[in-house]
Amino acid sequence: MFNVWTWFQYCLAVHPLKTEVISSGLIWGAGDIAAQAINNYTAAADKPLVFQDDERPEKINWKRVATTSLFGFGFVGPVGHFWYQGLDRFMRSQLFHPNSLRFVGVKVAIDGFIFGPLDLLLFFTYMGIAAGKSVPQIRDDMKRDFLPAFMFEGGIWPIIQVVNFRFVPVKYQLLYVNFFCLIDSCFLSWLEQQRNAPWKAWVNSLVPFQGEKG
Repeated sequence: MFNVWTWFQYCLAVHPLKTEVISSGLIWGAGDIAAQAINNYTAAADKPLVFQDDERPEKINWKRVATTSLFGFGFVGPVGHFWYQGLDRFMRSQLFHPNSLRFVGVKVAIDGFIFGPLDLLLFFTYMGIAAGKSVPQIRDDMKRDFLPAFMFEGGIWPIIQVVNFRFVPVKYQLLYVNFFCLIDSCFLSWLEQQRNAPWKAWVNSLVPFQGEKG
């Protein structure tokens, strides 16, 4: 394990962008495998122990794994690389004292209100397109899933990012975030599986513009 970490540090120093793109793709793919495994396990728990031929437990959908990995390769890796580097340079240029309470707090706020919603918006849109859904279907899924996801993650990610921005060196911040995305992938997969669950309608009803227009 130590040799793997040493090799990763070397790659990050020599090829920072390429290393973060590749590691992001691999971690996001692993996260989707974990999410599918959990979903398949919970689905199987609700079925009888004796299966008919067409009721066998579902296997891993490798096409979806590849699709999710591509999101890591194409968006999270390159955009995350420049986002964390750029955010740190911006904060230092504003004469914030590094690692101060204000420095960390403003970073968390900017990340939560800019990068977080953008990441969710693009993820839901991309996965909808990859699944062959129409624009109206993607829009309906977004109305159903975006706000519950944003509210839940808004309660978790700030805590994660406080630790990230306070204690983790900038060059490792995207790697740190990606490992928590393993858990986040499971949550987003579960959220999609819930489809039109009543609690989603309740969450969406909390925002006035989500209601029907007269």
